[in-house]
Amino acid sequence: MPNLKKYFVTGLLILVPLGITLWVLNLIVTTMDQTLLLLPPSVRNDFPFNIPGTGVILTLAIVLVVGVLAHNFIGRHLVLWWEALLRRIPVVSSIYTSVKQVSDTLFSPSGQAFRKAVLVQFPRDGAWSVAFVVGDPGEALKRPLGGDLQTVYVPTAPNPTSGYILILPPDQIVDLHISVDDALKFVVSMGVVTPNGKNPTIKANADLPAPSSN
Repeated sequence: MPNLKKYFVTGLLILVPLGITLWVLNLIVTTMDQTLLLLPPSVRNDFPFNIPGTGVILTLAIVLVVGVLAHNFIGRHLVLWWEALLRRIPVVSSIYTSVKQVSDTLFSPSGQAFRKAVLVQFPRDGAWSVAFVVGDPGEALKRPLGGDLQTVYVPTAPNPTSGYILILPPDQIVDLHISVDDALKFVVSMGVVTPNGKNPTIKANADLPAPSSN
């Protein structure tokens, strides 16, 4: 019986990650295949458009074409006109503006999303959490607090899409010599997958505030 249990657990360790990976890939491919509905029925029903995954190629092609068109003079003006139109619609305006700000931050080459992995004392002094530097919080938030500040995102485990936004001075942030991907793996695995980077470098942050005595 002990061996049977061991074999069963081993099988789970192999099949569960494989099954979840295949499920996620199937979800992505199935969702992208919905773009085939944009094609005329006569074209959609012909070979090879009935092959699963063809929508992925069509989706990538649409994104590429839109990107190319948006880089010329006429395309830029069409994008500006389209965004101005969406911003005039009450409910759509708030949703579109919020989503666009997030996408600009995440995908733009000049975006500030997850610049580097760091350590911060959270949720209390003496307790350290892996976090990500997002960027400058802006003058509106820096003005009442004063000094040089950084926006830091502390993700929750195992779901890093939820977390906490902290605004901290640089001397309370410890740089980590690991990639953002390695830090995310550490969070998603709930600390099981440890990063193989160098030791944290405190540098000018050596005088971190000591834990409170209360």
